[in-house]
Amino acid sequence: MGNSSVAKDHPWEYLAASALAATFNYPLWRASAVGQSGFVVSPILIAGRWSVPPSWSTYVYAFLPPYKGGLATVLGMTWARAAIFWGSDYGRMSLRKHDYPSSVAAVVPPLIVSTAVQCINMPLVRATITLQNPQCEHNFRNVPESMLHIYRTHGISGLWHGTSAGILKTVPKYCTAVVVKDVMEDALPPARTPSENLWRSACKSVVAGVAGAALTNPFDVMRNEMFKSNLDLIQTIQHLKNAAEGWSFMSRGLGKNLVAVAIPLSCTIFLTDALIQWSSNSSTVGHSATLRKPQVEDRDERRRPQSVVKESKEESERR
Repeated sequence: MGNSSVAKDHPWEYLAASALAATFNYPLWRASAVGQSGFVVSPILIAGRWSVPPSWSTYVYAFLPPYKGGLATVLGMTWARAAIFWGSDYGRMSLRKHDYPSSVAAVVPPLIVSTAVQCINMPLVRATITLQNPQCEHNFRNVPESMLHIYRTHGISGLWHGTSAGILKTVPKYCTAVVVKDVMEDALPPARTPSENLWRSACKSVVAGVAGAALTNPFDVMRNEMFKSNLDLIQTIQHLKNAAEGWSFMSRGLGKNLVAVAIPLSCTIFLTDALIQWSSNSSTVGHSATLRKPQVEDRDERRRPQSVVKESKEESERR
């Protein structure tokens, strides 16, 4: 991951890695959405008798059905992350080939791609986050119902409400993750074996994921509050400051965000590298087998009795 030829030759590996990461981490995203939006989770009882501690109730709720908007959320995150990481890797190396500065090549592709993805995905993001409110009086069943309510209540522009905060959150997150990933790629020693390459990938994936999640948590809080209150960005910041008595709102849901964002980002980067390595190794093995096949046939030909070989050649000439 991190080479234009690799990105060009392995788009399906980027997509598959993003799909796996989005599927496995959907409950963590759900917990983050609930925590950062300030949604209230009712007390949860296990087997009707044991009460879940309040600090764990959000996580438990996130893993429990019904998974409203689950499929739409997973599909939305799949194409978004695949587009951002694939476009960033391909764009970075393409700009480097045209002698653009390394800083421009590192920042511009994720900046452009993540901005476009955020604008396209915004109605889906707002609808799926609205669905996660356990105390919602409308009790939406799916994403179309949520979108229709937003449209009827706030008009077509309401579907893109919060885009400014979303861009402030998404663009720096992916730019940070991509840049840190590329820095780690250059800083870590080269791998000599496939297992060392996986460990190397794991190191850069974890650092990139944590950096991207931690630095953009305040923008997650602002965006989700805008969804809930329908205030504009400046009013949302003022409301959050007043409610939290200062700037402490910037750390709201940070723990859940580190889990819900850092892990999927790290998983996406690591799984992409692992799938590309597996695919490349499979292609190499298949190519080597093809190259060895004529040699085996020649060896078998030499082992056959000369009389049989001569008869075969005469028969071929008659045909």
